[in-house]
Amino acid sequence: MKITILCEEETVKEPDFLAEHGLSILIEEDKKILFDVGHSDVFLKNAKQLKKDLNDIDILVLSHGHWDHVDGLKYLKKNKVLIHPEAFVDRHRATGMYIGMPYKLEEMKKKFKLITSKEPYKITDNITFLGEIPRRNNFEAKKTKFYMMKDNKKQPDFTIDDSALAIKTKKGLVVISGCGHAGICNTIEHAKEVCKCEDIHIVIGGFHLKEDKEVVEKTIDYLKENKIKNIYPMHCVSLPALSRFYQEFKIKKLCAGDTLEI
Repeated sequence: MKITILCEEETVKEPDFLAEHGLSILIEEDKKILFDVGHSDVFLKNAKQLKKDLNDIDILVLSHGHWDHVDGLKYLKKNKVLIHPEAFVDRHRATGMYIGMPYKLEEMKKKFKLITSKEPYKITDNITFLGEIPRRNNFEAKKTKFYMMKDNKKQPDFTIDDSALAIKTKKGLVVISGCGHAGICNTIEHAKEVCKCEDIHIVIGGFHLKEDKEVVEKTIDYLKENKIKNIYPMHCVSLPALSRFYQEFKIKKLCAGDTLEI
């Protein structure tokens, strides 16, 4: 299996590859899966540099409905798209800036072969879209800076559509997170439950760890307790958090242009 980073905040080499705030990952196993599409055509340009043909992907999986993961949809059409049904809410930053999907639900149905699933969805025998992730621990996903408009009223938006992929391998699960709004520890626990596997081989993607040091430390404690050694935090992780992960795990930061072979 190959996992290729097509879009991320940093690149392996400039000017050959481009960077932007966003995420896009290509997974090549039994099927060819594109996971998120960043917010521009950067993922396409980097794929071309890597000689990766995205015209024959089997399915596009969207981790959630935030602009930096979905606006790249404007450069695609007719693909099979899998996403949580609540991804289409009218969502905003505290400033009022719209940060949701580029298309409404009905537009998406016209442009793509849309599949929405709140429940886990098996893409192949080994690859599962985790659906809605229960928020069970006492330290993750307790605050939000976002709001959504519902019935002409502002309501807190906890991004309940945030999801991830879990891939079964002989060495254990590979968990691929888009942004981690549900909490990366909650995501791992859900992956173990859904896939009926306690062993985690790799965790990769957006961990959504920023200024809250307590959450960072408790996340590190969880990963150590679960003896997870192959850890690749990327998009939406602050430099201080990355520094702590390096101190504890000697992580390698993956960037646009990197490929991980399993």
